[in-house]
Amino acid sequence: MRVVVAGSSGLIGTALVADLRHAGHEVLRLVRRTPAAPDERGWDPPAGRIDDGTFDGVDAVINLNGAGIGDRPWSGARKQQLRDSRTVPTDVLAGAVAEHGVASLLNASGINFYGDTGSRVVDESAPVGAGFLAELCRDWEVATAPAAAAGARVVLMRSCVVLSPAGGLLGRLRPLFSLMLGGRLGSGRQAFPWISLDDEVGAMRFLVEHPDVRGPVNLAGPEPVTNAEFTAALAAVLNRPALLTVPALALRAVLGQAAEEMILTGPLAVPAVLQEHGYEFRHRTVTDALSAAVDR
Repeated sequence: MRVVVAGSSGLIGTALVADLRHAGHEVLRLVRRTPAAPDERGWDPPAGRIDDGTFDGVDAVINLNGAGIGDRPWSGARKQQLRDSRTVPTDVLAGAVAEHGVASLLNASGINFYGDTGSRVVDESAPVGAGFLAELCRDWEVATAPAAAAGARVVLMRSCVVLSPAGGLLGRLRPLFSLMLGGRLGSGRQAFPWISLDDEVGAMRFLVEHPDVRGPVNLAGPEPVTNAEFTAALAAVLNRPALLTVPALALRAVLGQAAEEMILTGPLAVPAVLQEHGYEFRHRTVTDALSAAVDR
């Protein structure tokens, strides 16, 4: 297939482009500068501009755009930036998909769509939860409406923490555990949805290649864990103790509302749609995913 990828330069986008090409698909990358390679096409989301001819013969568009959620505390201005960095590109791409008759739009979203579910396990049938992140994910997904209204297949990829050997959360935690400074966050009882980079990318390619799947899809490992269980697994894989606890009060003091919604609470979400359609996970447990990432 011919696939357009927006947000191709990040951790997930880079791995996804490589995986799609390895599988034999042609990939065009949208860039916000003057294109410098044959596979690049220019665009300017705030201006609503995309290079002419970008969607000629394209079968699917994958949108991975969005500023980092946990980079800094959520001021009012930062919240607006987080929202605009998601909804504006999505609106532009959904309109282009509708205008050019592209068959599929696969749009990133977040597992925090469900809010804090406590010990209640949720799948894709669960409603939107409460909080800023849940509302952000809802608005992000609503921005795909023009594509769906035009008859395109829209997949809403609700992703969670990606365990990667190249960085991300694991890149931040591993040095702390190596120095024996690792430990659970807050009570440790909160849900900690996770997925390996291999399965994040593999699931996205699966969704490109399976036109019968549409709507929300949880990109999460099949065996969810709590923060304490994740911490214990990482400590075991690294052969380091994890005796410390980062108090919830300290996390709130540093990150404010972001700590409450991203770290101290979470959804206990499972990938029901992927499993129903036959996706085979490479890493079914958090220990398997951590071991694979650390071994690399």
